[in-house]
Amino acid sequence: MRAVIAEDSVLLRVGLVKVLEMGGFDVVAEAGDEPGLLAAVEQHRPDIAVTDVRMPPSHSSEGVRCALVIRERWPGTSVLLLSQYVEEQYAADLLAKETAGLGYLLKQRVADVEEFVEALRRVASGGTALDPQVVSQLLLRRRSDPLERLTSREREVLELMASGRSNLGIAQQLVVSESTVAKHINNILAKLDLPNADADHRRVLAVLRFLGIAE
Repeated sequence: MRAVIAEDSVLLRVGLVKVLEMGGFDVVAEAGDEPGLLAAVEQHRPDIAVTDVRMPPSHSSEGVRCALVIRERWPGTSVLLLSQYVEEQYAADLLAKETAGLGYLLKQRVADVEEFVEALRRVASGGTALDPQVVSQLLLRRRSDPLERLTSREREVLELMASGRSNLGIAQQLVVSESTVAKHINNILAKLDLPNADADHRRVLAVLRFLGIAE
């Protein structure tokens, strides 16, 4: 299988290349930042892209943005993200969509070469590999506060709902279609476990929940 690696730490990148090659992968390109990763995937169309969550220039969510772009533009390329520690919101954003061909592991897992290579192969073949700590954190958040189930975009939509915007107003603010807004709102209502009653009533309940007025 062909792989592309994105990691700004040269030492870790060299180590990842060795591990992948030991596991039978052909590393066709390496990158140290977001543009480099996207360019490499576009050029080589690998079976899998292995990327750090935080990369230059801001060292925030570049890897996650790349993962979302890759999955949209080149669905034939699986993505495995590596993180120093659990980035709960980033993981939630990714897992809110299709999870086939997606992996999210802590970097400490690389030390167990056999297990790591097995996870790589599973993701490259269209499977899923989630770090146990990531799963535990997400389950904990899911149990503690329904609002934490929302992705960042869904929270944006809910904030605009709370400010009194209509679906059209939200669509214009976020520069998306009204049908996309409607889908986000349906996801919000489902994730907040609101009763299946009148749509307008559920919308009000969602806003009240967001404002902390209703449990």
